Formats: sequence, C-alpha cells, structure tokens
Amino acid sequence: CDTLLLSVGLIPENELSKDVGVELDRVTSGPVVDEYRETLHPGIFACGNVLQVHDLVDYVTEESQIAGLGAAKFIKGEKVSGECVYTKGINGVRYIVPQRINHDTDADVKLYFRVGAVYNNAKIIVECDGKEILSKKKVKLAPGEMENVVITTEMLKDMNKDSEIVVRVEE
Repeated sequence: CDTLLLSVGLIPENELSKDVGVELDRVTSGPVVDEYRETLHPGIFACGNVLQVHDLVDYVTEESQIAGLGAAKFIKGEKVSGECVYTKGINGVRYIVPQRINHDTDADVKLYFRVGAVYNNAKIIVECDGKEILSKKKVKLAPGEMENVVITTEMLKDMNKDSEIVVRVEE
C-alpha cells in the first residue's frame, strides 16, 4: 500500500464558541450564523471548518471572505442586524448555512447545504411561504458533496420577517 486516506468523524472544534455562549447548530455542531457569518453574539464571526465541514478548500476560502467582509462592515458600523428570514432544510436536506438572513442585506446570499442520502435525477426545490421560488435539477446528490443555491436580493424583497426559506429534495 503506497497511500492510505482516512476521513474520520470530522466535527467542528467549538470549545471557544461554547465558552462565550455562542448558539450551536445541532446538525453541523458549528455556530448558528447569518449571511455574513456573524453569530447571535454581535461582533463574533465564524467560518471554515469551525462552522461546518467543507469538502473543498474553495468553499472555505469563499466563506472566509464572506466573514471578513461582515467583520469589516461591523467594525465600520455598516452592518445592521435586524429582522431575519430563517432557513430550514427538509425532505432530504440535513442542514443549511447560513441559518438566518438579515432582511435588509445588500447582497445575494448563497445557501450551502448537504443532503442526507444519495439521490439520482433529483430536484432541489426552494420555497418561501409555501411558494416555489427556485428549482434546480441535479443528476446526483450525495452527502459527501456540499450543494448550494443563491437567494437574490430580489427574492428577499418579497419576504417578510416571518418568512422561512425551505430547501428540500424531490425525486
């Protein structure tokens, strides 16, 4: 054997998050965050494998840039946390990050998620308030591969503070 690769129960290391009382997601074991990766504690941001286990380093880089932008906005007083739209995964979607989106966000928001089983020739459906706002056909979905969908600022304009974005798999 020349090479042995192991992937053993990766979970985020969140002792610091726990110590300051940051709320953790029960599925990812990472902090609950908004679109800029800010936790429910103002000024505390989380990204990378402390937030969720990533399959590609590109996603870690992208997430760190989002958190960095959020932290810069926070320091400058430009980031306003207010009413939020919440996200939820059902019917095959194990979790979604971010778990909440500030209603007055100034940019499109990419929702990252993982499915709980392998699906062939499936469709990802995104709904808000019982209305389909997006669908995406996929040849294959697998738990080991992170998926994403983009919620545009235009879509967010039609939502209110009680709205919930639901992502599900349809076979």
